[in-house]
Amino acid sequence: MTRVLVVDNHDSFVHTIVQYLRELGADCDVRPRDEVRVGDADGFDAVLVSPGPGTPEEAGVSVPLVRHAASRGQPLLGVCLGHQAIAVAYGATVTRAPELVHGRTSAISHDGRGVFAGLPSPVRMTRYHSLAVLPETVPPVLEVTARTGDGLVMGLRHRTAPVEGIQFHPESVLSEHGHRLLGNWLRDVESRISRETV
Repeated sequence: MTRVLVVDNHDSFVHTIVQYLRELGADCDVRPRDEVRVGDADGFDAVLVSPGPGTPEEAGVSVPLVRHAASRGQPLLGVCLGHQAIAVAYGATVTRAPELVHGRTSAISHDGRGVFAGLPSPVRMTRYHSLAVLPETVPPVLEVTARTGDGLVMGLRHRTAPVEGIQFHPESVLSEHGHRLLGNWLRDVESRISRETV
């Protein structure tokens, strides 16, 4: 069973994400961000950095944890605030989005790889955010994997480490294929574990 450290950035959505992951067979240890140290991740197969209020810089251990996981080759998925933490960890700018969105579904076009494997493009996902990654500041080490129709960054992936971020909420009941997206992530984690144990 895949052991996942879930960093809870004080968000009500985290419990639904954890429910999905458990339905998919993961063993989740949910810890409030104030109680997580970077080294705590070392005992897990993967890390999920949850949504939450505020900015990535205010998200406790989230930004340094992204760098730590990447340096170890440890799979990490950032959702909403966690996605923004990935951007900030590598020098991208997170700023006010053109408009605040709360529970809006948007058509997201994506590259069909990683967490998006096998999902239709565009796929409708639900957004809750007031901040967004400035696309022109995304560094070469990260690639933009998904966007809204008007060009907002909705997905990021590290080019060499198993670190991926999504701005939207796959766990929302209004999101299409959110369960499959999280399942893709867990399958990637499991295949990585299998390769390492051979």
